Amino acid sequence: MQTYSYKKPTRFLFILVCALMLFLSACGSTGGSSTPSNTTRPAAVQTATPVASTKLSNGPLVYVALGASDAVGVGSQQPGAQGYVPLISDHLPQGSHMINLGVSGIHLHEALDKELPLALNTDPQLITIWLVTNDFIAGVSYNNYMHDLDSMLKQLQSQTQARMVMANLPDLTRLPAFEHDGVDQKTHMLTEIQHWNAHIASLAHKYGVTIVDLTAENSLLTSHPEYISSDGFHPSAAGYVELSNLFWQAIKS
Repeated sequence: MQTYSYKKPTRFLFILVCALMLFLSACGSTGGSSTPSNTTRPAAVQTATPVASTKLSNGPLVYVALGASDAVGVGSQQPGAQGYVPLISDHLPQGSHMINLGVSGIHLHEALDKELPLALNTDPQLITIWLVTNDFIAGVSYNNYMHDLDSMLKQLQSQTQARMVMANLPDLTRLPAFEHDGVDQKTHMLTEIQHWNAHIASLAHKYGVTIVDLTAENSLLTSHPEYISSDGFHPSAAGYVELSNLFWQAIKS
């Protein structure tokens, strides 16, 4: 296991304590969470977003993942190795440190209290965000979600120097979990997905965040049965490989 190379040891201890608090809180309230872990590998990327010019260094960096069950790797047999977060970290420079703050079942509003403070206190150089699907299917209002997303991105942009990459809503109508919905229901769902994604893209542009567009024509995540796990909702191991590739292409674009 690798550790931070911060000059002040007290900061390192603070990060560990915060991560432990997140783990205990998630276990008590949501039934699942991830714990900070390390990873290594090579690559340097820079933003293609016209608003920002943040670059990743060629050396070791801190990578923080904000997310829900997909960040935890639910649907794969070995979440610690097959989830999209560890797969992304495989591309990073040798000696980099991965902190996966994903909590199964979490909504964005909860993540503002449980995940965001930890991300802000770890000096990340790379942040990935995928915190939207749970809110959408749970019926969280559009206005409330966008208000919270604006708050999260504003704080991340103003309080870190991190390169940020965020995924939007995939075409959920293609998932087996929604196969029994009627045509009208699916049409309405897809219209709402497009409505949400349009404003997500607007906020991403505002704060210099690169979007991983999961509804783009070249995104096969929800159109290949082998990319979906047996629960009909989460990605399979193969799906996480595809998802990590989409994230990585966005990171290095």
